[in-house]
Amino acid sequence: MSGHSKWSTIKRAKGAADVKRGKLFSKLSREISMAARSGTPDPNLNPLLRSAVEKARSFNMPKDNIARAIGAASAAGSLQEAVYEGYGPSGVAFLVKVVTDNKNRTLSEIRRIFDNHGGKLGDAGSAAYIFKDPENPTFTIPVSDPAEARKVLGLADDLDEQDDVAEVFSNFDIPDELVHQAISI
Repeated sequence: MSGHSKWSTIKRAKGAADVKRGKLFSKLSREISMAARSGTPDPNLNPLLRSAVEKARSFNMPKDNIARAIGAASAAGSLQEAVYEGYGPSGVAFLVKVVTDNKNRTLSEIRRIFDNHGGKLGDAGSAAYIFKDPENPTFTIPVSDPAEARKVLGLADDLDEQDDVAEVFSNFDIPDELVHQAISI
């Protein structure tokens, strides 16, 4: 007997799921606030806000949370958008869009994540050109080594998990079977 009840196992799993959902809702709230600040707080007249609200609803975000995020837009004068560029293992390029109330803190956290995964934060324009033309596959970096695939996927996951990160773009191409292998380890 393990000494744990079924309830404690369920409680632990639910707690982990609640933490993930909370982080997601925080990111969605920031996105809604930024969209509401960019125009009118009416989703019918602001297509960017309408898109952010639809995205939040697709993740089952409660209506109260959505309304609170729209209402907070007037108080969210300190939120700023920023884009960071860098390179990870195997020369894979990353473009990271953030929404933050403290650019210095976020920059140091993004730099730390790149450093921890063997990557390097680049200067403005060092990787953005790769993502300007989505129809161009010539800038895709194939990653076929399992160890390198784990590093690249780890970097992408850690960037995505950072609270202020809104979107992460990358140009790696890892075969599906290698992705499953990297995730299972």
